[in-house]
Amino acid sequence: MHRFSFISLCVVGLVVVLFSGETRTAEAVTCDLLELSPCLAAITSSKPPSSTCCSKLTEQKPCFCQYLRNPTMKQFVDTPKAKRIATTCSVEYPQC
Repeated sequence: MHRFSFISLCVVGLVVVLFSGETRTAEAVTCDLLELSPCLAAITSSKPPSSTCCSKLTEQKPCFCQYLRNPTMKQFVDTPKAKRIATTCSVEYPQC
């Protein structure tokens, strides 16, 4: 009887681990500066950011500090226009 309970407990534990891992994978963000391409028009002109731009900006927010630490990417995301777009989209610009 104890062996059956132990095996049942192990199976339940495995199921919990598998499903919690699936949740984390679904919440993970792929940090790719190209994901912000819908913001290009707002960066290169005086046009306001589109709703798609704001959505992508919100989605990529966990990646901002990574972008700012990378000298190649920093030149695109650490500009007055980029900060204006973030403000317009109500996305807090990070202090890394």
